[in-house]
Amino acid sequence: MGKVSAHVYVYGTVQGVFFRYNTKRLADQLRVSGWVRNLPDGRVEAYFEGEEDAVKRMVEWCHVGPPLARVERVEVEWGEYTGRYRGFTIRY
Repeated sequence: MGKVSAHVYVYGTVQGVFFRYNTKRLADQLRVSGWVRNLPDGRVEAYFEGEEDAVKRMVEWCHVGPPLARVERVEVEWGEYTGRYRGFTIRY
């Protein structure tokens, strides 16, 4: 398997429930690079890059989120790996 990217939008009760923190924690464990941020409309947006299996796990996790989250829907746009990011960050 190769490297891929995924641009993700998560809908539901996903802000104020430690979604970004837990996303970063898992991304660091899986060695996925990219970022995550809250959007003004209540969604969470994330961008993942790395080994295909690891990125797929991140996307699967976004469908559930942390215990206090109530994920209603996830939109994913798959793309090619760019190598643009080093590590994973929370954007504010």
